[in-house]
Formats: sequence, C-alpha cells, structure tokens
Amino acid sequence: MARGNKHTAEQIVNLLRQVEVGVANGKTLPQACKEAEIVEQTYYRWRREFGGLKVDQARRLRELEQENAKLKRLVANLSLEKLVLKDIAGGKLLSPERRRCAVGHARQSHGLSERHACLVVKQPRGTQRYRPTQRDDEDRLTHAIVTLAARYGRYGYRRITALLQRTGWSVGKDRVERIWRREGLKVPKKQKPRGRLWLNDGSCVRLRPQHANHVWSYDFVSAKTHDGRTVRMLNLIDEHTRESLLVRPERRWSSAKVIEALADVMVIKGVPEHIRSDNGPEFVAHDLRKWLAGTGAKTLYIEPGSPWENGYCESFNSKLRDEFLNGEIFYSLKEVQVLAERWRIHYNTIRPHSSLGYRSPAPETWPHEIKTGYGEVESRVRLPLPHTLDGGEISTKLAALN
Repeated sequence: MARGNKHTAEQIVNLLRQVEVGVANGKTLPQACKEAEIVEQTYYRWRREFGGLKVDQARRLRELEQENAKLKRLVANLSLEKLVLKDIAGGKLLSPERRRCAVGHARQSHGLSERHACLVVKQPRGTQRYRPTQRDDEDRLTHAIVTLAARYGRYGYRRITALLQRTGWSVGKDRVERIWRREGLKVPKKQKPRGRLWLNDGSCVRLRPQHANHVWSYDFVSAKTHDGRTVRMLNLIDEHTRESLLVRPERRWSSAKVIEALADVMVIKGVPEHIRSDNGPEFVAHDLRKWLAGTGAKTLYIEPGSPWENGYCESFNSKLRDEFLNGEIFYSLKEVQVLAERWRIHYNTIRPHSSLGYRSPAPETWPHEIKTGYGEVESRVRLPLPHTLDGGEISTKLAALN
C-alpha cells in the first residue's frame, strides 16, 4: 500500500500511464489528473517515486520499502531491548517478584508497554498482573520464624519447619522457605563465638545397626577454654536411635575414665551388643577391652585412617562442633560440662533430626517443661528416666538439670 492513499503500486503505475496518455493526446495536466481522479500534487509525488518503472518493478520497490521499514523497526526494538536489559539486569532474574520489578522499571524508565516489557523480561503477563494475597497469620508466622532463626542460628528452614509444626503451626516447608528467603535469612558459614557469664542464666562391610542397643559408637572431640587449655569430650551415641548417650568433657582421658563413663551409661541404658570406635590409645587399651568382654559387649574397630567407617559418630561430632562448640567461649571446665549436658538434652529431646523424619531421637519417657526460647511457646519434652535410681536421686538430678 502507498503511503497516504489506498492504491497499490500496480494501480499507481497504471494511473501515471493514464495521465501520460491524456497529456500526449492534447489534454492539459489538470484535465488528465481530474479524469484519473487524483490531484496534481499526488501526480508529481507518484512520478517522483514510480516514474519510469514497470508494474513488476514498482511492486518490487514497494516490497523492498516495506521490508526496510520492518528491519528498521526490528533494529530499533533490539537496541531498545538491549538497553533495557543492560539497565535492569544486575543479576539473573530468577524469581517472579524480581521480574515483576524489572517490568515496572522498564515501563517507567524506557516507556515500554506492558506487553513489550514482559516479552523482554520473559515474564508471563498473567504472572505480572497477579497480586498475592497475604494470609491473616502471615505476620505472626514471620515473627515466629525470625525468632526461631535467631534462637537456633545453625538451623535451616526445614528444621525450623519441624519446630513450628511441633508447637501447633499447620505449615509446610515451602511456605516457610518462601518467608525465609523474603526475610533474607540464611545459615552463616562462620559464626562468632560468644562468651557466657557464670551468673547469666562409610565402609560397605561394616555392621549396620538393627535396633536400639545393637551398635554404640564413641569418639573424642577436642575444644579449648579461654585460657588455651585443651578439653576433650567423649561422645557416645546409639547408631540406631541416633540418641546421644553421653557427652562428657575432661581435661585428660585414660582407659580407666572411659570405663567409668561407659559404666555410668550402661547402668541406665543396658549393655550394647557391639561398640564401635577408632584405634585411639584409650579405646584399644587392654584394660578397656577386657572390661568390655566381661560385660558381654563386642568391640568393632574401624580401619586406621578411615573415619568414614564411624560415620554416625563423625556426623554427630560435626553437629556438636557446628551448633555448640563454634558458638561458645568457655572459661572453665565446669562451664563446658554444664553447657555440653544442656546441649545434649536439647539434641535428644527438641532438635529435629533429618534422618528420623525431623523427629527428636529421644522425645519420650517422663514429662518435663523446657522453654524453647521463641516467644511464649514452651515445648513439652521428655527426658530419659533412670529406672535404677530411687526417688531422692531422681530429685537431685532434676535439681541439677534445672
């Protein structure tokens, strides 16, 4: 189509020839233009564009002009889209909310239409126009998540979800993750140790655990007090239930002290069928091996230099260090002992364990109230009941725990 009229290129060439024939036959130019139903200005403009061309040539010229106009618009749009992307893309636009903001910026700063801006950012228009509805309990849930994240700084959103569900929230991990990301929460790679005041309250052939008291495993973890002295913790766990049976810090350990620690646990929990350890001098001592044989427990020693064969205990050691040791400054051995026992009870009764379906390893025996530290919510947990102790000894141990 010619600009400013409804004539095609072929019709324009035919009208020019008609005017030329009329002028050649003695008519004036105004008369010939009037018979062709065009004005003289149109005739001169058409002769300037199509004069001397045949019908096919005029048609091809018009097609080239249209293609050239399309190419110009395409280049202009590509240049504009490149400018828009360069302006808004500080990183990958992965979330719908970031793309929604990018579309708004493109429309405001570069004058793009909503359709064009969504096309550039690759945002569906339905998603762009969607307005999320906020639930009535969104603020309370956000406050609970932030409070729990501040209380348990080494927990991710999955364990926070388990704690929320345990206190009565009907919420899934997807919603918790959305709020977690929106609030900018994350588990830091490093944490700064904090000080406390005294008055301020695997191998493919290893034996697999089949039931409670089937396989125990124990290992040492080292830490330091504020004065630079070393503290070694003996960690004892039940590989089947994942329960922490013992976390006992001492300055020095010998086979006699290891026997004493094992005896204290066996009096309450019973004798295991097997006990797994590495080849440390305290574990391979003749007295310890003889004593274990006398109780009926069999020893399982891993290959030297193969800590992955004691994977359950090594995993527990890493959690102990990440969630407890790396976040504390200890000023005395007594402080280490008190806080370690407190963390062990928390690990057994409150902390969600991923391999147990985010349940605690030992949540049941007899009730005892423990504040979990988020808002006014208290979690009713259960601590192990020593069945061989009398009432006075139980009261003494309760007082020590409180």
